[in-house]
Amino acid sequence: MSSDTWIATFLDAQAAELGAARNTLLAYGRDLIDAQGFLAGRDTDFATATQADVEAYLIYCDGQGLAKSTRARRLSALKQLFRFAFEEGWRTENPAIQIASPGQDKRLPKTLDEEEVERLLVSARNFGRNELDRSRDTCLMELLYATGMRVSELVSLPVSSARGDPQMLLILGKGGKERMVPLSPPARVALAAWLVIRDAAEEKDVAKGKPTSRFLFPSRGVLGHLTRHWFYARIKSLAAFGNVAPDKVTPHTLRHAFATHLLAGGADLRAIQTMLGHADVATTEIYTHVVDERLTQLVLDHHPLSKSDTRKS
Repeated sequence: MSSDTWIATFLDAQAAELGAARNTLLAYGRDLIDAQGFLAGRDTDFATATQADVEAYLIYCDGQGLAKSTRARRLSALKQLFRFAFEEGWRTENPAIQIASPGQDKRLPKTLDEEEVERLLVSARNFGRNELDRSRDTCLMELLYATGMRVSELVSLPVSSARGDPQMLLILGKGGKERMVPLSPPARVALAAWLVIRDAAEEKDVAKGKPTSRFLFPSRGVLGHLTRHWFYARIKSLAAFGNVAPDKVTPHTLRHAFATHLLAGGADLRAIQTMLGHADVATTEIYTHVVDERLTQLVLDHHPLSKSDTRKS
């Protein structure tokens, strides 16, 4: 088989057997195509590559200045491909199995304080060109901050999950796993207001012969709903309008803010893990470090004994 066939068959299996998300499959595909090109330059391929070839590829990636996290992801993709090939009988061994991951730099996630989040929410209520834009943006932002959803989960929400003034939303997360998240009162108000405007707009479209949409945030694009890329650009515009530094703001920043603010308010770590959809509580624990760092900075900024000129010998 060609390397292209290896990649295509592997991705099909990931989608069918593990329910891998589209974005995950795209990332695997990009990483494996890059490795395929490198191996071809060494006159080898996935079927004949050795451990030395895989190690040489990682050295090449390092030389390209790629971050540890990127190199770790590419090695993970190769390990999974070779494991799949071994299980399918395409290879008699896994040449990447003994290669240690370069690991990842421990970096605390960027987040926003409560005042910055409030400015973003006010911006959403006032930025749009018309009532539809403003209601949609407000609903998006309120839901994101109230639930800590991933942006891909948010934009693809089915409208059926929002009917009937729900107090909780059912979210389809990574790997097809479902979870329930509670809605705050402001989020429920924003959701109810958006449904009225959304449904009215859809009625006009149906009258023109256009089909109904099953999504809460419909779009004329191929996916049928707003895209992650659209919302990424939109939240940058909302940040600029609300006088919040745009380089600090992404959809994922609101997810971090949700978790950090809950934890600072005394919420249980396990409950936050469940709402975020983390498989391992260790992933959620990083937010304890964010809170600790902010508390430390609070003391340094405001405690009288932290100021050297207040201490007398």
